[in-house]
Amino acid sequence: MKKTVGLLTGGGDVPGLNPCMKAFVLSALESGCRVIGIRRGWGGLLNYNINDPSGNEEHARELSAYDVRTIDRTGGTFLHTSRTNPQRVKEKDIPAFLKGSSLGRAVDDAGTMDYTDHIKQVIGHLGIGVLVTIGGDDTLSYAVRLHREGIPVVAIPKTMDNDVFGTDYCIGFSTAVTRSVNFITNMRTAVGSHERIGVIELFGRNSGETSLFTAYLSDVDRAIISEVPFDIDKLCRFLVEDRRNNPSNYAMMTISEGAIMEGGEVIETGEADAYGHRKLGGIGAIVADQIKRRTGIDTMFQQLAYLMRSGPPDSLDRMVAMSFGHLAMQLIRCGETGKMVALHAGKYTALPVEMVLAGVKRVDVPAYYNLETYRPKIKDFMGVPMFLT
Repeated sequence: MKKTVGLLTGGGDVPGLNPCMKAFVLSALESGCRVIGIRRGWGGLLNYNINDPSGNEEHARELSAYDVRTIDRTGGTFLHTSRTNPQRVKEKDIPAFLKGSSLGRAVDDAGTMDYTDHIKQVIGHLGIGVLVTIGGDDTLSYAVRLHREGIPVVAIPKTMDNDVFGTDYCIGFSTAVTRSVNFITNMRTAVGSHERIGVIELFGRNSGETSLFTAYLSDVDRAIISEVPFDIDKLCRFLVEDRRNNPSNYAMMTISEGAIMEGGEVIETGEADAYGHRKLGGIGAIVADQIKRRTGIDTMFQQLAYLMRSGPPDSLDRMVAMSFGHLAMQLIRCGETGKMVALHAGKYTALPVEMVLAGVKRVDVPAYYNLETYRPKIKDFMGVPMFLT
């Protein structure tokens, strides 16, 4: 009987997901496996009704080589995604067929439920011998839960923020930085023409890598990152000086969406999602407004947001994504589950999937950032990995 493997993507979409899945599916089929594609991340398994198969192809279906033939030509994920967390399902998100079911366990008094028993039952019903999960630390943290409860898993790290602990690189990071550098380069035309101060807000919840490395590669004047609270008066003085010293009389800066002004808080809005995260964004607009108020200089604010991770992947993301996909299948062929594929010191490797929960990945501030000048500063290149992480 053919081994059956399941495949899903969860969390935010990034360029590189489709090439990764294509490489994995083709490698799996070549190895004689069946592949079940699970749609909308953990939501596909949560909404799969074993007792009513009529609509279940909407949530999971077998994949062929034809299904993935052209998916690598576009960004995003052809299996779609969600931020579903099966161990914390809010009452309003519980599928009708699961309400009152013995497969759920109450998590709190607000009606939040843990449906891990249902997820395990669906995995068994589909005959999935190994579940491959592509995601960030939130998606992969639930893969760790399943691993601990006896479900064979292999994890593939993806996140535009490059902040999954245990790997130097996550699918999506290179393209996000490349897009941002290109946008900033183009934006110099407008900022310079109007002699303003440009403020570019970039995605980056708890890790400032996208702001730091975008600033480094695009050579903007200042970079504010999530890890270091900043002094707005000091920043204003720097930017006024930068503008004055520029023959074209303008200045530019990047800022992480998770950045914090000294004495302030992270700017969040809306209801917390299933992983406890509220929507970030807005610090760039606040900073742009404060710069104008304090200096009298007009600003030009741009929030790149989803543009950073839209469209097809660059060559580096394709290379890593495809290699991660092949490596995941290699682990399955060797019977090695409970692992996460990774890059370490420029080499492909695999680590225990529980490494995802072993720490928090952040910018190495002493090595890569000047606290006094708010600029990237790499003290020593010798022996440093290519991705400077």
